[in-house]
Amino acid sequence: MLKILEKNLKKGFIKVIPETFDDFWHLYNIIYKNDVVYAYTSREIKPDERGYARPKRGERVSVFLGVKVDSVTWDKLLGRLRIHGTICEAPEIVPNGTHHTLNLTLNTPLTIVKKEWARHHLERLERASRTSEKPIIIVAIDDEGYAIAVTAQYGIEVKVEQSVKLPGKLEAEKRTAATKEYFQKVLDSLRQIWATAHSPIAIIGVGFVKDEFAKFLKSEAADVAKSVVDVKSVNNGGVAGIREALRSGVLLKTMKRLRILEEAEVVEEILKRLGKGEANVTYGFTEVMKAVELGAVTKLVLADTMLRDSSDENRLLIENLMKSVEQKGGNIIVLSTEHEAGEKLLALGGIAALLRFAIH
Repeated sequence: MLKILEKNLKKGFIKVIPETFDDFWHLYNIIYKNDVVYAYTSREIKPDERGYARPKRGERVSVFLGVKVDSVTWDKLLGRLRIHGTICEAPEIVPNGTHHTLNLTLNTPLTIVKKEWARHHLERLERASRTSEKPIIIVAIDDEGYAIAVTAQYGIEVKVEQSVKLPGKLEAEKRTAATKEYFQKVLDSLRQIWATAHSPIAIIGVGFVKDEFAKFLKSEAADVAKSVVDVKSVNNGGVAGIREALRSGVLLKTMKRLRILEEAEVVEEILKRLGKGEANVTYGFTEVMKAVELGAVTKLVLADTMLRDSSDENRLLIENLMKSVEQKGGNIIVLSTEHEAGEKLLALGGIAALLRFAIH
């Protein structure tokens, strides 16, 4: 989870601490050429930089530098973000205007300065700083009982917890009938909780019971089953299992998958409308721009590379397009090209829109 330490948009800076590798992905998509990034870094101080007449071996020291960004690279294998640029602010021992690379690792504070923070940047930072965008229903189930909880900003809210005593494995028939009855009871509790907001569901537990319950949901309650985003193993049952899942990071992957699922859904909707030849969808920069001017865009969908890899001139055009969509009540989704949905969108030129009315 990205930690936002300080935000001063009047002065154009935000100070953050990346705590997970996902945070580097967000920062990679936020830091652009000509931004200024401040961070502690190590640099070799050569003797001639200190005014020595004869060259001597340099020594590596820790310094706090401001670097005007030329380029940003994200090394997924090493889990590092590299920011290349020229030094624009430094202590006396380091000359301004020389090149430097900030090698950022996890838990390294950095300050990003922009002339103007676009809304999609701020939203991305906010999203990265929240553990989850919407609550998740967690069902912990095994052959000794079940618990259902809902995630909240402050932790979890346990909705129900009950023990059960199923017949032993030697009494196969009785056990099968009792298990079905037990699953129905869990489903009744789950449906009540799920019905209010149709929140995503994660099923966790010890052993195979969680998998059997997931299958039961598919056959007995297909509507609820559609909301299941993950089935995971934990070592404890009940509320203890839920706390373990949150503590161990098992559910972080679930939360990340939610975003991927949301992105996949919107791309599938675009492709479905295009496949049917409907006129309430469009793609490609020129066509999307026309739709935006007509106030027809309800959802603008673009690939993160459209913003990250564009020239300053093109990026400004795209950001103005995004502002226009928001002013006219539309939503924006910036898709990650790390996933299949993003790749499909790139095949459409990296930008598409769902429309509130048909354009012929």
